[in-house]
Amino acid sequence: MSKFRSYKFKGIGASSGISIAKVFKLTEQKIEISDAKITDIDAEIKIFQDGVQKSVEQIEKIKKLATKLNQDELEILDAHILIATDPVLEDDTINLIKSGYSAAYSLKETAKNHTNFLLETGDEYLMGRAVDIKDASQRIIKNILNLEIIDLSAIDEDVIIVADDLKPSDTAQLNEYVKGFATNIGSKTSHSAIMARSLEIPAILGIGDILEKAEAGDILAINGDLGQGILNPSESEIKEFEILKQEYENEKAKLQDYLNKESKSADGKKVVIAANIGSVDDSYAAKKVNADEIGLFRSEFLYMDNQNWPTEDEQFFSYKAVLETQNPKKVVVRTLDIGGDKTLKYFDFAKEMNPFLGYRAIRLSLDKTDIFKTQLRALVRASEFGNLAIMFPMVATLDEFFAAKAIFEQVYQEVIRENPKVAKREDIKIGIMIEIPISAIHADQFAKYVDFFSIGTNDLIQYSFAADRMNEKVAYLYQTLNPGLLKLIKMAIDAAHKHGKWIGMCGEMAGDINAVPLLLGLGLDEFSVSTSSVLKVKKLISDLNYEQMVKIANEALQFDTESEVVKYLESLNLIRHK
Repeated sequence: MSKFRSYKFKGIGASSGISIAKVFKLTEQKIEISDAKITDIDAEIKIFQDGVQKSVEQIEKIKKLATKLNQDELEILDAHILIATDPVLEDDTINLIKSGYSAAYSLKETAKNHTNFLLETGDEYLMGRAVDIKDASQRIIKNILNLEIIDLSAIDEDVIIVADDLKPSDTAQLNEYVKGFATNIGSKTSHSAIMARSLEIPAILGIGDILEKAEAGDILAINGDLGQGILNPSESEIKEFEILKQEYENEKAKLQDYLNKESKSADGKKVVIAANIGSVDDSYAAKKVNADEIGLFRSEFLYMDNQNWPTEDEQFFSYKAVLETQNPKKVVVRTLDIGGDKTLKYFDFAKEMNPFLGYRAIRLSLDKTDIFKTQLRALVRASEFGNLAIMFPMVATLDEFFAAKAIFEQVYQEVIRENPKVAKREDIKIGIMIEIPISAIHADQFAKYVDFFSIGTNDLIQYSFAADRMNEKVAYLYQTLNPGLLKLIKMAIDAAHKHGKWIGMCGEMAGDINAVPLLLGLGLDEFSVSTSSVLKVKKLISDLNYEQMVKIANEALQFDTESEVVKYLESLNLIRHK
């Protein structure tokens, strides 16, 4: 495209911020790798191993040069070293070499198989991990073939990098001249996105065709919050972006004022602003923004990132690290939530007509009790090192809860006999997720027996509206402000409070700035959100009057449609970008 033609685009806002700068086009040279057979297998294996060693040394060098990253964030690069030296990747590659293929071809095919498996899961987190495998393997292949690897740290003018995909090892090299990046592919949970947020560089991923549209030297304006940008904007559009950029910088500075402030409304109603995490690294990010607690630790990623069922010790060390990092703050660990769109490479799920309604989450755990007990043992052992709460996912009936809790009680007694230092039984709270409509309707009965609830709105919404949230054709049914959904949420909140229990929300709705005022008014105790949203939600709630929100929420429940609720909230200036 000509540098003078304007092009507006939208992608995934992966890192907040607004920037205007020249395009630095990062294009990967096409690598042609032949499948021709080789004869000297031992020599080819050595070429592969030397390529791995050189790549590890390069990543170590990048770590030393990445002065803007703290130690926690540098651990992301360690993950690339682990991929490069992964025994499974190495064994699969060497086996192909032994079949008579070159080192480069063997690694390319092995990496493709591994990444395809992760991409086929459809899970955003695992799709991000696929990018990491691609990054690490591409570096090794380039070293095998003695190809040049671009040094982004040499950039010496203000630019926004445009690429098909910007890899974590690339983002680690970005200096003060890089003002943002825009890529064709990527996800919010990829390591590149995590690093961009750490570096506070605005980023838009998953645009689709920005690399093809942009040319080096074009002007690019991006809004990482909205995931929107303009290639070659007009003078008036540039001025609009500059105004937005100044407003963003002012707002960002103000958010830091809330880092150590108590989470409460303008009229003193206290709430908990917690963080959702999926790893030990995420726990450090939660600590950085001073989240009140961890409202959701997605333990399934310990299974999905593994080559086999994680052992008790492997799980124990992960839980222990998070609990120690957060101590004395509470950490709510969700037990294995696998199935549906989340699969395992080492476990064959039976073919189901509708896996989202089938064999998954607590249903699998109650069937595979050996796997469930292993996880519970690791959790109980880790309770010695912090404030642990355990949450069962996808619970539909009281019988399921009773069965899961009985297994926990059995495991607890076994572990405490082995180690009396673990937490007292009454200090480990046991709760469930409210993500099935029947659980919300039956919440008054559940609340007699559980210690807490956490509403999983991602599934609750799609089950309530019978609409796949990943299907664009029915995306209009993902209605967070629909009065019917709000009544379900209110039902669960009232039931919890009637029995003296606390209730949180760990779905995306908890961080939706348009939903937060109503959720506060409905009486939600805990808002568990992404780490990047913790301070935003804290500030928003501090500006709201709880008593007023109660009246507004009750009024919203009386409307018939979501559009009526939106119109009502707009009249009160409580809607943004809806």
